[in-house]
Amino acid sequence: MGTSSTTASQRDNSPYISQFQASERARVISNVDYQLTFFLSEQSQFRAKSIVNFDLTGTAKNLTLDLNKANILSMQVNGTKIYPNYNGSYITLSPSLLQSGQNSIEIEFTREHSTNGEGLHRFVDPLDGKVYLYSHFEPAAAQQMFAVFDQPDLKATFNLTVHAPKDWHVISAMRESTITPDGNNNIWAFPASPKLSPYNFSLHAGPYHVWQDNSGPYPMRLFARQSVTSQVTPEDWFNYTKQGLYFFDRYFGIPYPFKKYDQVLVPDFLYGAMENAAAITFAEDRFLFNAKMTASQKEHLAGVIMHEMAHQWFGDLVTMKWWNGLWLNESFAAFMGTLATAEATEFSHAWRTFYASGKQRAYELDSLVTTHPIEVPVATTQNAFDNIDAITYQKGASTLKQLRHLLGEETFRQGVRQYLTQFSYQNAELDDFINSLAKASNVDLSQWTQEWLYKAGVNSIQAEYMCASGVISEFQLVQRPVSDEFPTLRQQKVKIGLLYQRRHGLDNHQTAIVTYKGERTEVPELVGEACPDLVYPNLDDWGFVKVNLDKRSMNTAKQSLSKVNDPLLRSMLWQSMWDSVVEGQAPLNDFINVALINAPLEQDYTILGQVISNLYRAKTMLDLMQPAHKQYNDKISRALSQMSLRMAMEHHQNSDFQRRWFAAYIHFSSQSASLSHLEQLLTGKAKIKGLSLDQDLRWDIIRQLNRFDYGNASNLLMQEKAKDKSDSGEKAALAAEVIRPQTQLKRHWLNTIAHNEAMPFSKLRVAMFNLYPSEQNLLSAATAEQRLAEIIELDKKGPVFMRSYTQALIPQACSTDNISMIDQVLNRQTGLSKLTRRALLETRQNEYRCINIKQQIIR
Repeated sequence: MGTSSTTASQRDNSPYISQFQASERARVISNVDYQLTFFLSEQSQFRAKSIVNFDLTGTAKNLTLDLNKANILSMQVNGTKIYPNYNGSYITLSPSLLQSGQNSIEIEFTREHSTNGEGLHRFVDPLDGKVYLYSHFEPAAAQQMFAVFDQPDLKATFNLTVHAPKDWHVISAMRESTITPDGNNNIWAFPASPKLSPYNFSLHAGPYHVWQDNSGPYPMRLFARQSVTSQVTPEDWFNYTKQGLYFFDRYFGIPYPFKKYDQVLVPDFLYGAMENAAAITFAEDRFLFNAKMTASQKEHLAGVIMHEMAHQWFGDLVTMKWWNGLWLNESFAAFMGTLATAEATEFSHAWRTFYASGKQRAYELDSLVTTHPIEVPVATTQNAFDNIDAITYQKGASTLKQLRHLLGEETFRQGVRQYLTQFSYQNAELDDFINSLAKASNVDLSQWTQEWLYKAGVNSIQAEYMCASGVISEFQLVQRPVSDEFPTLRQQKVKIGLLYQRRHGLDNHQTAIVTYKGERTEVPELVGEACPDLVYPNLDDWGFVKVNLDKRSMNTAKQSLSKVNDPLLRSMLWQSMWDSVVEGQAPLNDFINVALINAPLEQDYTILGQVISNLYRAKTMLDLMQPAHKQYNDKISRALSQMSLRMAMEHHQNSDFQRRWFAAYIHFSSQSASLSHLEQLLTGKAKIKGLSLDQDLRWDIIRQLNRFDYGNASNLLMQEKAKDKSDSGEKAALAAEVIRPQTQLKRHWLNTIAHNEAMPFSKLRVAMFNLYPSEQNLLSAATAEQRLAEIIELDKKGPVFMRSYTQALIPQACSTDNISMIDQVLNRQTGLSKLTRRALLETRQNEYRCINIKQQIIR
């Protein structure tokens, strides 16, 4: 026992730490306090000093302090200067230098800034040469900026001092207490923070533009680069932030835990946003626009603000003990973010948006062979993000929504309040959260927890009923596992709707609220009701369950889709039709035909986005099926582009609808007539009433023209690139160049992606996602073997690189040959990371699905 424990506690020279090693470290260390000093400039390196104060209990065998890729200048342990035992990832601390009780370690070092979005990231604005810095630490990248015990359950106070150029702002968890001039610099001093996990602390610095608003319950600031200020609408940011702060203060019954609320728009960001305590970062490319924000862009902004704000309580105030609890952080924020958006902003339909987008991704992932339980073990910090996906976020949020229906809204809220109150400024585990809800509701949740959180897979539900003499004589809900590999049947509370054809539409006449479990559940309260034209067994979307419509209901849906007055039900019926294609129960033609008739009639902006999104997917599949269905694909391409253009022209008085349809027109344009028209719009030779081509739309058109190498596309690209030298312009130009259908170009960029260490990762990522669009399947096939052969080497670049690479560049061809190539990699390369192996398995399963859909197309 003793030997294996010692081995397990010894680290492997990598920057990653195992759960066991982290728990061993947390067992002997407490009362951590960081005194951090940074010397920042416009240079590619920074200098820093970390003083780490902590209490030690007992002996400290194999104790390590994390510090990644630093050049250590000096080190002291409890006042004694030492030569560090440092391997580039962490410092091993000699037990002889440590003492029981209080200890202090002081390290001075220099380090290169990162350019991949982790640690202390450095960005040079191509327009004005100004340098901007921001930090990103999740899951374990604080060690790229200072010496730290980099694990969530060693919460600490942070005392910060920063030397920075005079024209810079410095932003962190606390508001600065003093700014003292010092030559060409200012010295920013910050008071001690409350106890935070290292990944929730942050430091952002640079000549950011700042907007301030003190009209809410707490001081609010917004920061962005100087060159993009015209693209920011601070009034929207402050409005949604203020609405959220009032909402969460009321909902949680605990005042916002920090003294101010800062939000920072940053470039090259890896994710949508990050919940750093009181200094939240947002990805520029998702929130900066060259035109007035559309309704969906505003809703997205409000939703992400609310998501990150929910984390300030659930994640920052109370933090998971280890990374297996990350799902609860994200699920809860996804749930609360949607609830706040629906109840505190103008976007009262936010749950419909949640259903049509994120929840569908969760259903999709949960139906794959690679699905996983919501709660899964996480071996090391390297695996922290292996399961960060729609199951973690949206399935988790859906289960919390379902639990709220089961327990009742107020009971659920009381349980959450108790949890946050009891564990404030501490770490907690899943059992702590579940116990708080169980206590508030007086309900044993152990069975629910097992079924929902520890078992993988999604179920389907279908109404089975008989009618006699015009009334229902029998009614059952039938629950099935979607996959035999994941047979768990769950208990859920749902609302069943019976709908009837009326002259003015398809109306909901009768509902029943049912808690079902097991394979079959009788619903006697519906016996005797008039025989319905359509039954929907998850009305209002209470449950996380895939709905299979019975035959009569499916036929009614197809014929009367535009007559369904309830927008959420209409959205769900659209989804049922798409699901029937993906699951091989109906030909792709069916969905496309229904869409060509009904999409132009759709008056709901959110549903229109959902339908167009599924049409994009349908078109991608048809592209991959070439040359087998070339004639049909050409016909559909023409029909989709013509429909989109017609609707963009008709909606000249509604800019949101017009822009959504026009974006579809660009996307569906692949033939000379539509491409020629796009070129004329770009050069001002043609116009569409009500539409002005802002810089974003201009780049979208240029990318599409280059995608098909149409006309003067290459010259138009060069001209636009000369006019727009911004960061977003550089990336848009890169996308348009990479997407061109040229063999040598593809090979050049493939080599650049694999081997160029100097190019910022944000640009490599743009190249990855534009290299092989769906219709360039022959060009993709030419390098498919090479990409698969290189994957074992590329896998060594780590999860940040491979998350993008596997999404963009694992070959897809809708062919058995491609499946065989993927099989060979899976069988031969046993050393692949979990993330990469999963991506290969999912691509293979999607290839089988595509082949099945291809065979069902009616020519």
